[in-house]
Amino acid sequence: MPRSSVSAAANGGGEPRTARTRTTAPVSGRGGTAAHRGPTGDPLLVAKFSVPSVPRSVVRRQRLLERLTEGAAGPLTLITGAAGTGKTTLAASWVREGAAPGPVAWLTLEQDDRAPGVFWAYVLEALSRHQVELSDDVGQPGSAECVDHSLLTRLAAALTQLSRPLVLVLDGLEQLPVRAVASGLDFVLTHAGPQLRLVLISRVDPLLPLHRYRADGRIREIRGPDLAFTRQEATRLLRGHGLGRYETSVDALLARTEGWAAGLRLCALEMQRANDPAEFARSFAASQSAVADYLLTEVLDAQPAATRELLMYSSILDRVHPDLANALTGRRDAEWILAQLTRAHLFVEPINGTPWCRYQPLFAEVLRMHLRHHRPGLEPRLRRRAATWLADTGRLAEAVEQAAAAGDWQWACARMVSRSEIGQLLTGPEAHRLERALSGMPGDLAGAAPALVAGACALARYDTAGCRAWLDRAEEELHKPGAQPAGEALLALRLLRLFTEPADPAARCGRELTDQVPRQLAEAHPEFEALRRYGLACALQLSARPDDARKAFAHAAEGCTGEMTEGVRHRCLGRLALLEAQFGSLSQAEEHALLALEIAGHRSVPPTRRSGTGHLALAAVALERGELRAARRHFDLACRAPDAGHDPVIDTEIALTRSRLDLAHGQWHAALTAVAAAGAPLRPPAPWSAQRVALVRAAAELARGEPGAAIAVLEKSGPGGPAHTLALARARLAAGDAERARGLLASLDRRPGAGIAERVRLRLLQARAAVLAQDTEAACRLLHDALTAARPERMRLPFTEAGPWVWHLLEQRPDLAAGHAWLLPGPARVNGALRTGGRPPAPVVVERLTDREREVLQRAAELLSTEEIAEAMYLSVNTVKTHLRSIYRKLAVSRRSDAVRCARELRLLRPAGGDGEVTSSG
Repeated sequence: MPRSSVSAAANGGGEPRTARTRTTAPVSGRGGTAAHRGPTGDPLLVAKFSVPSVPRSVVRRQRLLERLTEGAAGPLTLITGAAGTGKTTLAASWVREGAAPGPVAWLTLEQDDRAPGVFWAYVLEALSRHQVELSDDVGQPGSAECVDHSLLTRLAAALTQLSRPLVLVLDGLEQLPVRAVASGLDFVLTHAGPQLRLVLISRVDPLLPLHRYRADGRIREIRGPDLAFTRQEATRLLRGHGLGRYETSVDALLARTEGWAAGLRLCALEMQRANDPAEFARSFAASQSAVADYLLTEVLDAQPAATRELLMYSSILDRVHPDLANALTGRRDAEWILAQLTRAHLFVEPINGTPWCRYQPLFAEVLRMHLRHHRPGLEPRLRRRAATWLADTGRLAEAVEQAAAAGDWQWACARMVSRSEIGQLLTGPEAHRLERALSGMPGDLAGAAPALVAGACALARYDTAGCRAWLDRAEEELHKPGAQPAGEALLALRLLRLFTEPADPAARCGRELTDQVPRQLAEAHPEFEALRRYGLACALQLSARPDDARKAFAHAAEGCTGEMTEGVRHRCLGRLALLEAQFGSLSQAEEHALLALEIAGHRSVPPTRRSGTGHLALAAVALERGELRAARRHFDLACRAPDAGHDPVIDTEIALTRSRLDLAHGQWHAALTAVAAAGAPLRPPAPWSAQRVALVRAAAELARGEPGAAIAVLEKSGPGGPAHTLALARARLAAGDAERARGLLASLDRRPGAGIAERVRLRLLQARAAVLAQDTEAACRLLHDALTAARPERMRLPFTEAGPWVWHLLEQRPDLAAGHAWLLPGPARVNGALRTGGRPPAPVVVERLTDREREVLQRAAELLSTEEIAEAMYLSVNTVKTHLRSIYRKLAVSRRSDAVRCARELRLLRPAGGDGEVTSSG
């Protein structure tokens, strides 16, 4: 845009300049005939007394007009803001609407008016032009350079005689940074009586004692943030320019201009001329071009050379520190210059409570454009200089961003590796910021440092294979003939290897690092030791050593004490909670999961780095307690977490939890589908993964009515821990092999240190074996032990998984239910005791009848004999007997009549099309 059009373009949204056009026409004096001149002998300029015109497209800003009216009820109203914020337009609109409490005397000030005598001559003329009767005793300034104090005294005395309020508007007061003018204004305002209402418009705070006016409640202020356009006002501005159908662009324009009136109006004018207004609104570069002339003319060109240089050089920064600005310019006065710019509202804002400040985004971009034009090639050097200063003062993320913008990737990588700062890519509040800054790094950089940094970036994205490839490349570089690898690089390599190697080598690597990390490094970079402990715990988990992993995660979490390690602590607690849930320590699992989620809400854990393990653990806790709605809610939240779909361990747990939830709702088909995908994320599968998948798949096969398939799955996965032995014993019992099942259970009965989940499930399986052996007393004793062990954690799921025999036994022996009302929630309780005669409230699959077994049971309920059933179903008699034996086993009964009665209680006898699931609840 040509500079000649800048002022006109900003007239509606910014400060009109037409009223400041000089003219040499004389004005008439108080008598209306003589030409009035100032103390210099020059004529007073007519245009300076005119209220500026208001464009028809101006946005009426009711909230600010009301504040002006409120302010004019008192002695002083101050409107301050940067160029183009709409100060003059606001005041002119208010005057032209007639909202002032009395006549308005308007005076537009210029630099030529800074002499006190000239200023007061203009003020007196402005008053006289608005029918303010001043006696001849007031007089006129006799000199341009000074004003007799008696003249101000006489003026103040004359103003006390006013019969109605008078508003004096002084526009452009920043043009008169003269203390004598300010002190004179203060004197007159203080002694002129209640009828004088002064409205000051300025880009900077005037030299008046504002603190005193504020303390006395005698001032109303409208400042830059107040003048910023709201979304509603910006929408009306677009409509006023015929751009109503592009209202969706308002948010983009507001974000870019931060509500700056002139910027919005200039962008609207350009949108009117653009072929694609919507694309213009989205383009930062287009907005910059639209306002560049205005900012260069109104702001930058008006500054001294030193200030312009500082603004241009420091425009490469998101935020500016005086010392950093000095480092960029080689000067020592940045603090003073920045303070002056801030005071003058020149698009420089202080960051509260700090010595830092920031530039308005469009202003900063225009400054950078100016820098590239007038100092080509300087920007990369400035950025490298800034990167060094920022890194030396502990601001690694900002330093890397500056180095990346300068294309100096080698410096950034070498710095991170040599100072052992590479761990900050994986944890800490700025981890995601670092990764984003390094995302554009070329893949062909030479040396070990870029390969190590690229590997850490890949690991941060859960790309384990990619990380491994980069680490292999780094290792080649470090061990080239003649290479002398630094200790920091070797330590970084071993740390990252922790997260990419198979379980056992990773565990060895983690233990080796224990003695290799220097104490000074551990103290300076606590994230290094935190990551080492976390990596070791993960390796122990993957190697199917859950008890050791549980202790290692707890140890790692305890070592995370600062903000830099909060991300590691968050992950440790989530995984610890998952393991505790598997052990049956549900209360501890819940406590640690909630703490992990609380930490995730802190600023020190970026949203993109928050793990879903806490919600997964809470889902497991709720599932064990039979609270299926809560389990589903937490599971859904875990699936929406940033690491879902990226972390192989988390993805495996998600698939297994989905399968267990499907089983709990009787959907064994879906459970088998989910468990089939559970092992896929880990290639090759870790021992931990293989065993966990085998356990859940075996449960799904049992629910399908295929104990043989469950046994095959468990035997194929190889010998495992107690959970594996329990699952195999359960499958053996379901297959009718009670003797081998009892042998497996006996080996566990002698094992010390069993977890709660193990003890409960062991006693339940022993009780079931006793039921099948018709040893009711032993079954009752074992069931009592299981109930007692499960009670502290309200662990209901094992009882619903066990089968209907549990509820039959409780019916037969009501004394067993005493003190265990927790087992069934809600209506299943009567007077605090377990109501054994009721059906469990929430269906949970125990073991599914096949479709053929369901049909045999249905015909048995119709009192058909075995031969009649065989004839009706076109089966042999032996086949029908085999089906009946399977039905008796699954229902834990020994007679046909008991099977029919149990089936009716469990609502298995229903019209064709029912699902035939053996259900219980809890």
